[in-house]
Amino acid sequence: MSNNRMKYIVIVGDGMSDRPLKELNGKTPLEVACKPNMDYIAANGNSGLLRTIFKDLPADSGVANLSVLGYDPHKYYPGRGALEAMNMNIKLGVNDVALRCNTVTVKDGLLADYSAGHITSGESEKLIEYANKKLGNKFVSFHPGVAYRHVLVLKSKYSQDVECQPPHNIVGQKVDKNLVKPLSRKAKETAVLLNDIMLKSREILEEHAVNAKRVKAGKNPANMLWPWGPGKKPQMPSFKKMFGVEGSIISAVDIIKGIGRVMGLEVINVPGATGYLDTNYEGKADAALKSLEKKDFVFIHIESTDESGHEGNIEHKIRAIEDIDTRVIGRILSNISGDYTIGILPDHATPISVRMHTDDSVPFAIYSTREKKKDSVKVYSEKEAKKGCYGLKDGAEFMKILTKR
Repeated sequence: MSNNRMKYIVIVGDGMSDRPLKELNGKTPLEVACKPNMDYIAANGNSGLLRTIFKDLPADSGVANLSVLGYDPHKYYPGRGALEAMNMNIKLGVNDVALRCNTVTVKDGLLADYSAGHITSGESEKLIEYANKKLGNKFVSFHPGVAYRHVLVLKSKYSQDVECQPPHNIVGQKVDKNLVKPLSRKAKETAVLLNDIMLKSREILEEHAVNAKRVKAGKNPANMLWPWGPGKKPQMPSFKKMFGVEGSIISAVDIIKGIGRVMGLEVINVPGATGYLDTNYEGKADAALKSLEKKDFVFIHIESTDESGHEGNIEHKIRAIEDIDTRVIGRILSNISGDYTIGILPDHATPISVRMHTDDSVPFAIYSTREKKKDSVKVYSEKEAKKGCYGLKDGAEFMKILTKR
């Protein structure tokens, strides 16, 4: 593949950044993993740290990826549910509220599993359709998504001014201590409705045939719905208007694809892309290369590192990092030609020790065929990126650095 125009590639390992672990002798998964391609980009390019999560906003992938893509989330973040709804082609009215809705596992009054054992899309679709039949009405509708990730829409009269706990942050905690809370007087009715949906969903899903089969097979049942991330229809300028190039976005998860749709990026669906360790890494790399034949920018988002962080699984996280390095970055570097700029980074940190998103700054490295200057960094990691020439930047500056705008 060759083209006189500069090509821009961004590869995001969701939650890839971490903290030193005693199990790894004080090193992070990034420092331990075998990642020659990430190290090549760092050694031949320039590095720095990026601030993508902010204390006054949710520690959410939507916030982080908007930031990485060059959009100030304080101005543009509409709420996670709204972004996911956009990708699912759910038509939202101006006053509608969309929420992400997980199928979770509850046991002995505790939230035991935020993903119901990474339930399949086919299984969870049946559960969501059943919930819509039993709990839906002209104001409430449920929409099936991918695996455990779904969307709940509240029509017109409800408020987004509610506090909902992300289920991946409260694994092992009591359900009744983490129900929805209103943040204003006008949101009381919404909080009551959402809590009623959550508690009633436990009653109707517990004995569903899908869950009976899962329990019999020794798997976690998806026996409760968990809404969170409320938001309204987003509005933002196109990526082309912001950075002067047309591009595409590749991801397995609805929130990232929803961001792409709102920005006017082409959303590329890769067969076998799951958002987990079994995702189609090679398919994402090949789709990116094909897209670059016509467009000048591609954003590749890979979820497996984040899921491993939420699971607290060190082995899985190292494996996911190595898969990204070899099966995505290596495959792209081996098959690209002409002038290009490639950036690698996590959107945020998901440390093994806490199993949730944190506001730790994340390492990034950028290599360009047209850039002769390079800093002293030789390895891609959290510690080494601190020595990079870019220093610490706000997330929305990353795309300006990448595209030199």
